[in-house]
Amino acid sequence: MITSDRRTDSQKITHRYFTTATDRCMSGRGEAKGGASKCAWAWETMAEAIAHQAVLKERGDLRYVAWHHAMSWKPRAAHLSIYVGRDR
Repeated sequence: MITSDRRTDSQKITHRYFTTATDRCMSGRGEAKGGASKCAWAWETMAEAIAHQAVLKERGDLRYVAWHHAMSWKPRAAHLSIYVGRDR
């Protein structure tokens, strides 16, 4: 799996909750050729991740939207992008 993690080393410790989804548009293309393209947003609190999950569920280009603790999530994908969650 190709992983693009945009968190700093300190954010990898503090941002322990992920909102995750499968990108329908990018799956099977580019670096995700032959597999799924997963994306995750890292958050400091579970409440932030749960709130962001509701926002992502409204988007038509994402599916399998969920939240996870970063240590327990083991994605199966060809490509994974991890972003840092920002306050809306």
